[in-house]
Amino acid sequence: MNVSLLIARRYFLSKKKRNIISIISNISMVGVAIGTMALIIVLSVFNGLEEVARSLYGKSDPDLMITAVQGKSFEVNPAFIKQIKGLPGVALVTEVIEDNALLQYRDRQMVVKMKGVSDNYYRQSNIDSAIVEGSSQLHRDGMDYALLGAGVQHELSIALDNRFSPMRLLYPRNTGRKTLSMNPETAFNEQNILAGGVFLIEQHVDDSYIFVPLEFARTLLHYENRRTALEVKVQEDQEIGQVKEALKQQLGAGFKVLDSDEQHLSLLKAIKVEKMFVFITFAFILLIASINIFFSLSMLVIDKHKDIAVLMAMGASSRTIRNIFLLEGAIVAQVGAFTGLVLGVGICWAQQTFHLVGMGMATSVVDSYPVKMQFSDIALTGVAIIFITIVVSIRPALNAASLDLRENL
Repeated sequence: MNVSLLIARRYFLSKKKRNIISIISNISMVGVAIGTMALIIVLSVFNGLEEVARSLYGKSDPDLMITAVQGKSFEVNPAFIKQIKGLPGVALVTEVIEDNALLQYRDRQMVVKMKGVSDNYYRQSNIDSAIVEGSSQLHRDGMDYALLGAGVQHELSIALDNRFSPMRLLYPRNTGRKTLSMNPETAFNEQNILAGGVFLIEQHVDDSYIFVPLEFARTLLHYENRRTALEVKVQEDQEIGQVKEALKQQLGAGFKVLDSDEQHLSLLKAIKVEKMFVFITFAFILLIASINIFFSLSMLVIDKHKDIAVLMAMGASSRTIRNIFLLEGAIVAQVGAFTGLVLGVGICWAQQTFHLVGMGMATSVVDSYPVKMQFSDIALTGVAIIFITIVVSIRPALNAASLDLRENL
């Protein structure tokens, strides 16, 4: 067995250690355990929030979205759509026109995100599973209907299928002038449509989006053959990444092909940045908690100076002495870290299984705090603890290795 490790274990398990050294060492282990536990839990919560965001947007997001690099729209034609459909792995292509419009209902109005979709939209989107009132159909009995976000309906107090008071959508008319006409009759295109259903996906979407038939949006916006996006459904047996690369090569540099994460890059990046700063913050807390290891090792070096001198007299090298105290600090830190890891994983498992801690908000889309454990978080926490242990242990270990043999025998 390694001599340094053997002596370090004996020092750690020794009941003859000075009481104050033992107390400080135990405080160090408790601090590291609590810090490790908290770090595992908080990182798992951020992972859970990221998964919730993906699942919420997945109800309305396509596998891949094609948009223009420059401008907000691009020309399409049957040959162009057929070209995309002909690529291996492409199951469905939905045409989309999306833009801001003014929604009026009775004496109320608000600016909404109007999304016009072609008839095959429901074959690739799960938005029909998010309908909480009314019907998901955009065409019924020869009439056009709109799907409203729950927040839009609440803001304007819109009644569904109200043929006596339909909704009115207005969009600025393109007259070629730099200024907008002050006459509403000439300044805006306008069309009426009935509210057919209400969806509940995520607050940002619910408070701003309405879905309408593609032809309705094309007429209102005068888009003709232009589209703001094409949404692509990938066949179930195909890799999304491979189809994405094939589309990029086929379409060229004038188009962007975005997967689900890239469609909400700012949100997911914000979660990851917050997670990174939380990790850094808790790593500093772990460092502060581990400072007690520095004090306990420093006092242990003073207490064991005669033992160190005897070991040197028996031929122990400075490296061996240094390693004894480095390993002593590592044992203290790793015992605390392992305890914290077990507690953190146990608490996360209990939250996942029994949903112990609720969100405490009636409007929340999930009842309890979401958690998702990842091995990468555990590994990163372990690396941080190893680094911190070396930082706080190196000075006492060097002091032990530099003791003068003649003065301490």
